[in-house]
Amino acid sequence: MNDFDFFTGSWTVTNRRLAKPLTGSDDWTVFPGTSTCWSLFEGGGNMDEIVFPTLGFRGCTLRLFDVERAEWSLHWASTRTGVLQPPVVGRFDGDRGDFYGDDTHEGTPIKVHYAWTRTTTASPQWEQEFSADGGKTWESNWVMEFTRA
Repeated sequence: MNDFDFFTGSWTVTNRRLAKPLTGSDDWTVFPGTSTCWSLFEGGGNMDEIVFPTLGFRGCTLRLFDVERAEWSLHWASTRTGVLQPPVVGRFDGDRGDFYGDDTHEGTPIKVHYAWTRTTTASPQWEQEFSADGGKTWESNWVMEFTRA
């Protein structure tokens, strides 16, 4: 239940985001961020706020551990819409966490995958992938590398 304890605290974030996901583009944008995460429910949940100063918006993720199912649900929202997005759900195996869900991209139904890796190191990484073919193939479109602030 304390899988996300590694993330508590303040971070400097290097973001790499694909400019046009699901188009075959290989045009990546790099931009900075800062993030602060705090624990909820003695490790059974947490919340973070991330600031993207050069893009002019903020986001937050609420993570909750379902004790009965032994899995996490991750819920994202940003100041761009103020809407809580559908959750991605999954669990950790060692220092890697994989979380999957359904969403839309520009009106098209997609599958979403979040991967947390390097969680036992000083520089954990988060990656987002989209699939437009029901999960047969995946395209990485956003990578965040975290270092302690």
